[in-house]
Amino acid sequence: MSEGRATSQGRGSGQARIRLGAVLRTGSDRTVVALYAITLLLVGFGLIMVLSSSSITSYLDDQGFFGGFWRQVTFAVIGIPLMLIAAAMPLDFWKRWAWVLLGTGLLLQALVFTPLGIEVYGNRNWIQIGSFGAQPSEALKLALVVWVGAVLQRKEPLLGQMRHELIPVVIPGSIIALGSVLLGRDLGTVLIMAAMVFGAMFFGGISWKTLGVTALGGALAVVFFVVTSENRLNRLFGHASGNEDYSGLGWQPLHGLWALAGGGVFGVGLGGSKAKWSWLPAADNDYIFAIIGEELGLIGALLVVVLFIVLTVVMLRVIARARDRFGRAVVGGILVWIVGQAFVNIGVVIGVFPVLGVPLPLISAGGTALIACLGAIGVVISIARDGAKYHAELDASAGRTTR
Repeated sequence: MSEGRATSQGRGSGQARIRLGAVLRTGSDRTVVALYAITLLLVGFGLIMVLSSSSITSYLDDQGFFGGFWRQVTFAVIGIPLMLIAAAMPLDFWKRWAWVLLGTGLLLQALVFTPLGIEVYGNRNWIQIGSFGAQPSEALKLALVVWVGAVLQRKEPLLGQMRHELIPVVIPGSIIALGSVLLGRDLGTVLIMAAMVFGAMFFGGISWKTLGVTALGGALAVVFFVVTSENRLNRLFGHASGNEDYSGLGWQPLHGLWALAGGGVFGVGLGGSKAKWSWLPAADNDYIFAIIGEELGLIGALLVVVLFIVLTVVMLRVIARARDRFGRAVVGGILVWIVGQAFVNIGVVIGVFPVLGVPLPLISAGGTALIACLGAIGVVISIARDGAKYHAELDASAGRTTR
C-alpha cells in the first residue's frame, strides 16, 4: 500500500470517528441537554432508592444487601449506552424500520405464551431463560409508538378521514399489540399502552371525532374487562371501600399509605424505612414512591413530582420544534407513556387509583422497564436533535432571504 493511500484511508477513518463523536455530543441545544440531565438525574436517584428499598429483601433472598442494587446498576449500564445509540440515529432510521420493530416486539411478546413464559403476581407477561427474566411488553411499547408515528406520517395526505385515521393505527395494529398483552391478564400495562397510543394520535394531529370514537371504544373495553374479572372487581371495590380488607387485598395499599405518612415533611432519613422490612410488598418496584416518601419525606416526594413535570415541559418543547408529524406523534406517545405512567404509579401509592401494578419509570427496580424507558428517551433525543437542526435550517434560510 502506498503512503498516500494509507494517509488517505487514515484520514477517512478519522473523519468517520469525528462524525460519530459529533453526533453523540449534546451540542449547544438546551432541549437536548435538559433531556440528558433530567433522565440521568432520575436514573441516579432511582439507583439510590433501589439500593435502600431492596436491601432487606435482597438479604433475605441470599443475595446480600446489595444484590438488587447491583442488578439495577447492570441494567442502567446496558440502558444508557442504548439511549446514546438511539439518540444518534437519524429520523429516517426509525421511519424505515418501524414495521420491523413492531413485528419484533409482537414476536417477543408471543414468547410469554410459550414454555419460556412465566406468571408473576397472576400475570403471564414475563419470559425466563435461565437466570435471565424480561418483560417483552416494555419493548413492545417502544416499537408500537414508533410504528404509530411512522404510519401517521405515511398516511398524512389521507388524515381527516376517520377510516384512514383508524386503519391500521387502531384497527388492527394497536388492538393486536394490546390484545397480546391482555391475553397475559396484565390490564395495568394495557391501560398505559392504550393511553400512549391515544397520546400519539392526539399529538399526531388526528381529528377530534376519531379521538372521541377511540376514547369511547377504549373506555367500554376497560369496563368489560374489569366486570368480567373477579380479581379486578375485588380490587376496585376494595379501593372504593377504603381497603378495609387489611390482611388481604388492602395490605399493600394500606402499608404504602402508612409508609408515606410515617415520613412526614423531612422523612426518617435515607435507609431508615420500616416498611421495607417485609411490611410493604414490591417496595423497590411498584411501591418505591412510598419508600421515597417515608425516607425523604414530603420534600423528597415532591422533588420526584417536579422532575417529571420538568420532563413534561421539555418534551412538549420537543413536540413544538419537531420537523414533522412523525416526531410530534412519537414524542407525544412517549410523553404519555413515561410521565403518564409515573403519575398513575404515584396515584396508586397515594390512594387515588386502585392497585394497577405499574412501576415508576426510570426509578423503580426492573431491568426491562428501565432499558425500554432509556431507549424511548433516546428516540426523543433523536427527534429533538432533528428539530434543532430543522430550526437552524429555517433560520439560515430566513437570513439568506433577508439579505
